[in-house]
Amino acid sequence: MELVIPAWPDGGRIPERHAAGRRDPVHGVAFADDVSPALAWSDLPAGTRSLALVCHDPDVPSRGDDVNQPDREVPADLARVDFFHWVLVDLPPTVAGLGEGDAGRGFVPRGKPGPQGPHGGRHGINDYTAWFAGDAERAGDYYGYDGPFPPFNDAIRHRYVFTLFALDLARLPLEGRFAGADVRRAMQGHVLAEARHSGVYTLNPRLV
Repeated sequence: MELVIPAWPDGGRIPERHAAGRRDPVHGVAFADDVSPALAWSDLPAGTRSLALVCHDPDVPSRGDDVNQPDREVPADLARVDFFHWVLVDLPPTVAGLGEGDAGRGFVPRGKPGPQGPHGGRHGINDYTAWFAGDAERAGDYYGYDGPFPPFNDAIRHRYVFTLFALDLARLPLEGRFAGADVRRAMQGHVLAEARHSGVYTLNPRLV
C-alpha cells in the first residue's frame, strides 16, 4: 500500500499553505492558509472494508514552561508527546484519494463543523480542541484538518506523520465525539496494512 502527498516529498518541508501558523514580520507569527493537502493512495490489500486517515505530530513539548517565550528556546532534549492534527475514519475503499481543501480551508475560531467528512467519512476532533479549551475567543470542537503551528521557539523541526490505515471493518465502533487516541484504540486488531507520508515544519527563524 502506498500513500503520496504531491505538495511535498516524503520527509520534506510542508508548504506554508498547508500550515495553520506562519512567520509574520509584524507580530512574529500569525495564522496561515491552513488548507488540507491533496492525498492519493493505491494498492489496498484484499479484504479492505474501510480506510482511516490520521495526521499527528510526535514532537510536541511535554511541558509548556518554555513554549513561545521570546527569550529562550524549548530544549531539544525535552520529552515529546503526540498532537493529532487530523482524524478521518470510515472512508470507503473505492476512494483513491482526497483533493486539496477537502478537509478544510482556513483556520476557523471555535473549530470547523463535524463530524461529517468527505466521501461519507467521519471526522474526529483534532487536538486544537484541547489547546484552545481555555481561550474565550477560540474554545470549541475542532473537526477536520488544522495544520502545523509549532512553538516559534522550539529547538527542533516538528515532524508531521500522515498515516493511512486499511481496515477490515466497514465502520469503526466509535459514536459521538471522538479523538485520535480513541481511533487508535478502536483500530486495534483490525489493521490490514498502513502507509505513511511525513513532512517537517518549523517557525523558529534559526531553523527555517
